[in-house]
Amino acid sequence: MKYLIVLTDGAADVQREEIGGKTALQAADMPTVNELAKRGEVGMVKTVPDGMQPGSDVANLSVMGYDPAKYHTGRSPLEAASMGIEMSDTDVSFRCNIITLEGSGAYEELTIKDHSSGDITSEEAAVLIKTVNDAFGSETVQFYPGVSYRHAMIVKNGSTEYDLTPPHDVLEQKVGDNLPKGEGSEFITEMMKKSYDLLKDHPVNISRMERGLNPANTIWIWGQGRRPALTSFSEKFNIDGAVISAVDLIKGIGVCSGLESIDVEGATGTIKTNFDGKAQAAIDAFKRGREFVYIHLEAPDECSHQGSLSEKIESLGLIDKKVVKPVIDYLNSSGEDYRFLILPDHPTPVNIRTHTGEPVPYMLYDSRRDTGESGNSYCEESGRNGRFHFAEGCELTEYFFSNK
Repeated sequence: MKYLIVLTDGAADVQREEIGGKTALQAADMPTVNELAKRGEVGMVKTVPDGMQPGSDVANLSVMGYDPAKYHTGRSPLEAASMGIEMSDTDVSFRCNIITLEGSGAYEELTIKDHSSGDITSEEAAVLIKTVNDAFGSETVQFYPGVSYRHAMIVKNGSTEYDLTPPHDVLEQKVGDNLPKGEGSEFITEMMKKSYDLLKDHPVNISRMERGLNPANTIWIWGQGRRPALTSFSEKFNIDGAVISAVDLIKGIGVCSGLESIDVEGATGTIKTNFDGKAQAAIDAFKRGREFVYIHLEAPDECSHQGSLSEKIESLGLIDKKVVKPVIDYLNSSGEDYRFLILPDHPTPVNIRTHTGEPVPYMLYDSRRDTGESGNSYCEESGRNGRFHFAEGCELTEYFFSNK
């Protein structure tokens, strides 16, 4: 038996008048997924527990079978694990975005324009993070480059008792309304403010602006936490597997749970990612004997954060055509039974450009049976009308691996 989960980050949305009252999932060209939906089951699942932030860290832990209330220690420690950063029990890891601010005047009066600095390249970002580390690094604080705009700051003997805001939650808002809060957080605020003076005229950013691209003109610190301790995935479900993602967070969950993390050249986490390469990596993993593959696709979420409904719809069509179809075609040709689950981790409505914690639709197909019960297609409406509603993501995961 083979198991495939395709996680379409942020795919769930609300109905939009400009596309005939449909959601992005309803408007997208997804013939492979919708054909399987007719023969599988479509339902709803709440991946974000009440009282927790609707971040991809919480939601993906839930989807991968780990109760966030028990296992979540913060987003950045999972990313640090993927980056190979060694952490002691007293270290605290923080996510360090490099973002775009615009406007004039005091730092507090600037506006948060772009949480990803126009999807800056990892090569450009590494230069900027080295500049930041040269300026602020010490025996207790170190910065580490990651992928695109996503980086890490490690503080020895640090505290997690700060109120820090994800930049993608406050796009188009003033910096001053969203600065770090909590006792001792002043050192974070001071670094963020000084980083603007350090980076706004950096040669990398001058070059980006000359090319009409958003500059990465400040760091933004958030997502703090200590080293996580996840139960082995093979111990939980008695299968081995792999994760495929461009995002350090998802890779980190894989590393911490004992799954293989597969790197794909050209995987970016955007609509310009190497979709074909991710599909081939999944097929190759199955051919090598892996029983389970988790393919994470960030593109719908990034399109939502950028406020582009058309690109979000396009990204879902690309996922169906370039990822789901080839992997399902391979599984069908292999002659081996398989179960396939597709779902978002959380909604990211384009109109608000950030995450929400409402339940999301899932579609589960089992090659051994044709339920023919779920009706038309895979979307929010079909999910709400479906027979199965899971109160927790980890319950759906247990059901998925139970072969029932």
